[in-house]
Amino acid sequence: MTNTEIIDRCLGLTYGILAVASGQLAVIVYHYWHLNYSNAKRIQSFSVRYASFWDGVKQHIMQPSGFMLLFGYLSCTWIFDFMPMSYYSLDAGISWTHVVLQLIVNDFLQTCMHLAEHRIFYFYHKQHHHFVCPSLFNAFHGSIMDTTIMILGPLFCTAHLVHCNAWSYMTFGAIYSSWLTLIHSELSHPWEPAFRVLGLGTAADHHVHHKVFKCNYGHLFMWWDRMIGTYRSPSKVGLCTK
Repeated sequence: MTNTEIIDRCLGLTYGILAVASGQLAVIVYHYWHLNYSNAKRIQSFSVRYASFWDGVKQHIMQPSGFMLLFGYLSCTWIFDFMPMSYYSLDAGISWTHVVLQLIVNDFLQTCMHLAEHRIFYFYHKQHHHFVCPSLFNAFHGSIMDTTIMILGPLFCTAHLVHCNAWSYMTFGAIYSSWLTLIHSELSHPWEPAFRVLGLGTAADHHVHHKVFKCNYGHLFMWWDRMIGTYRSPSKVGLCTK
């Protein structure tokens, strides 16, 4: 490997981690505004009120099964050449087709693993279901095996099914991690009515999963639940959808 290739590898990894971190920073800033200055209603009336917003931020960032494990995965798969060669290319710009394909394929695989955890490996997933009324900062609160099975496994498989360049991978990673965090919000988001029409995952949809348990296994898309008959509308279980 030439010096130029080594530099490109280091830049690609750095940019990728910064993309995910920037997405999370934007989510945290938005959530602070959402809690303190918007008129959004709580999806569940008994959802958590933070003793300190910044304690919630610290808890969110420092979860061993969350970003620490994710950054370890990103670093190891990148450094040890576990990714397809196209991922190391910084020559082209973002392909939005590849970004959307990654989101769809990854969510399908994650839904399959989520369903398997509920039916077969629940002892790995039950820690996350301690939160019947989740808050945004509970998004990555789970066991290490839960994150490995339901997040890292689908991410690795998606990388080998959808070959894209580094910029498309970074964009996907930033959108995916941010969206996965936002669906755990205790407040409904302004875009949720439009998302619900399109079958995209909303915070209210995911609250249904935490409350009712055996439905809404998808995260970013509700398409798979609608196909197999496991989708339940938030309005049918008495949750706020506005």
